[in-house]
Amino acid sequence: MKIIDAHLHIFPDREDALSACEASCLSGLRGVYEPLDIVHGVVMGNRSLEVAYHNYPPDRFHYCVGLDSRVLDGGGAGLSDLAGQVERHLRRKCCCGVKLYPGYNRTALSDPVYEPIYRLAGLYRKPVAVHMGLTAFARAHLQYCHPLALDGVAADHPDVEFVMCHFGNPFLESAAAVLVKNPNVSADLSGLLESPLDLDRYFQEQSGYVSLLQTWLAASNCWDRLLYGSDWPIVDPAVYVAFVKRLVPPARWEAVFFQNANRIYGLDL
Repeated sequence: MKIIDAHLHIFPDREDALSACEASCLSGLRGVYEPLDIVHGVVMGNRSLEVAYHNYPPDRFHYCVGLDSRVLDGGGAGLSDLAGQVERHLRRKCCCGVKLYPGYNRTALSDPVYEPIYRLAGLYRKPVAVHMGLTAFARAHLQYCHPLALDGVAADHPDVEFVMCHFGNPFLESAAAVLVKNPNVSADLSGLLESPLDLDRYFQEQSGYVSLLQTWLAASNCWDRLLYGSDWPIVDPAVYVAFVKRLVPPARWEAVFFQNANRIYGLDL
C-alpha cells in the first residue's frame, strides 16, 4: 500500500535549503520511507518565506509555505508584502498549500492579517493547513488553536479547503464536530503521540486515550477527509504507520494513507 506522509517538518540549518535537504532527507528519510512504501511527503514550512529556502527534492516532497512566529512575530518585521511573498510560493507547482500556526503566533484565525492568505488559497485552490491542539511551547495560546477557532473561518470561507492538523488533539470532540459541520475542513492524524518503543504496551497503558481517538474518528465518519501524517521528526515513521493502522479500519486505509492527501493537496501522484 502506497503512503503519503501529509505532515512532516524539515529544519535546514542554513538558508541554502537544497543542500541541507540533500543531507537530512535523501540520506535519512529515503532510507526510512522506502521499506514502508511512503512515496511522498508534505513538508510543513517553518522559519522563512524565502523561496530558495524551500527547494525540497521534487520527486519526494511538496510543501506548504508556513507563517510561523519567525514570520509574523518580531514587531511585524515579516509583514511587508506578506500576501505577495505567499503568492510567490503558491505559484510554484511544488508548493501545495499554506501552513498557519495561530497558537504560536498568538493571533486569531479571524485576524485581518490572514484574510489575504485565505483569498489567495481560494484563488489558487490550495488548502490552508492549521496547527490545532496542544503546542510544544508554554508561551503559545491554546485559545487560538482550539478546533472551535477554525469553525468560524471555515464557515466564512466556504471556497477555501482547510486542513485541521493533529485532529485538534486533545480536543477530540470539538475536532470531530468541526469536521462534520464543515465540508471544507479535513484533518490530518499527525502528532498524536511521540513514538513509544512498544505499541502493545502503549495501547494498554493509554487505553482511555486510544478509545477516545477511535470513538471520535468513527463518530465523525469523515474517512474521505482524514489524512495520514507523522509530524516527523518527533516520531519513528515505522511505529507511527503501525499506530495509525490500529486507529483506522483496514477498509479505510487506502483513503487515509494515500488517496485523501493526494486529492486534497493536489499532488497528482
